[in-house]
Amino acid sequence: MATTCVKRAFKYRFHPTDAQAAELSRTFGCVRKVYNLALAARTEAWARQERVNYNATSAMLTAWKKTEELAYLNDVSSVPLQQTLRHLQNAFTHFFGKRAKYPRFKSRKRSRKSAEYTTSGFRFRDGRLTLAKMAGPLAVVWSRPLPEGASPSTVTVSQDPAGRWFVSLLCDDPTVKPLPATDTAVGVDVGLEHLLTLSTGEKIANPRYERADRARLAKAQRALARKAEGDGANRAKARRRVARIYARIADRRRDGLHKLTTRLVRENQTIVIEDLTVRNMVKNHTLARAISDAGWSEFRSLLEYKAAWYGREVIAVDRFFPSSRLCSACGALRGRMPLNVRTWTCDGCGTTHDRDVNAANNLLAAGLAVSVCGAGVRPQRSTPGGQSATKQKPSRREP
Repeated sequence: MATTCVKRAFKYRFHPTDAQAAELSRTFGCVRKVYNLALAARTEAWARQERVNYNATSAMLTAWKKTEELAYLNDVSSVPLQQTLRHLQNAFTHFFGKRAKYPRFKSRKRSRKSAEYTTSGFRFRDGRLTLAKMAGPLAVVWSRPLPEGASPSTVTVSQDPAGRWFVSLLCDDPTVKPLPATDTAVGVDVGLEHLLTLSTGEKIANPRYERADRARLAKAQRALARKAEGDGANRAKARRRVARIYARIADRRRDGLHKLTTRLVRENQTIVIEDLTVRNMVKNHTLARAISDAGWSEFRSLLEYKAAWYGREVIAVDRFFPSSRLCSACGALRGRMPLNVRTWTCDGCGTTHDRDVNAANNLLAAGLAVSVCGAGVRPQRSTPGGQSATKQKPSRREP
């Protein structure tokens, strides 16, 4: 496999001064305003059957800055404003390519607070990061070192609902190289009772991070519900308390999934999973909370980009493949099997199966058939078309 230099994002906490926090908050507001203005202009042009591209919206931005009403856009760095126009252009590109829905307006309360700076909008020297329009560097907590000689190409500053500030530096990472090839392969069946069941028979417990903090979360949400809409600082404090609990749950889940996926990629050359449509599965209100807590979608995303980085192969078997009902010993197919049936005996050969281990073994067999024969190869995450398995195309990812 050819070695390519991987673009990798390194994310750190930082603690801004009051002046820096005020400047960044103004920048977030201006980024949101420019995005919404450009989206409105492009939507009106779309209604008139006209096409407006990035260059046209960039010219509009110049005109907006000259008006009295929007003169405050000149008070922040122009780089994040130009970048948000590029993001809008990408959103329309994905829309026209039928890969995404029509772009939506950004909300002051619900949208992510972030601003992206390119090389002309920041200075990075001797481990000190200074953004445009700021007198001093950011107080970044360097929790891990950047690659030696790293030169960030973009810097993204964000603030999460819990009030934490983050900076993400995108740079080339020459340390990411394909791992030595092995002959090991594993089938992975995701579940709720156990997060993962491997074809080796190993079962990995489901940590259920949201359930562990459910009592604390419910108490904080009740306190927030008692605060009136115009309660000012008290409501803001209650909202941040809820957000901190959600952030704790998400951080622990992400950390656990990173460790699991890294281990699977290091130990196996081929990893076979099931092509689940989680967005449809969470419409089942009985299981939606548990499925979301398990993080199946994030598990797959992490697994795929790490496999692409390190020269591994991820194969996704079609979601309609009867992995649980098919006997991995003789190939006999059992009829309908409710979810509460965890073990079953094959009528054909008399083998007693653990439902999840049997499913993992069947996924592995189907995935190896794809790897050897090339059957059922089609683009990632495509809808079922009667083929029994899909093989993921390696892709570069910038996390």
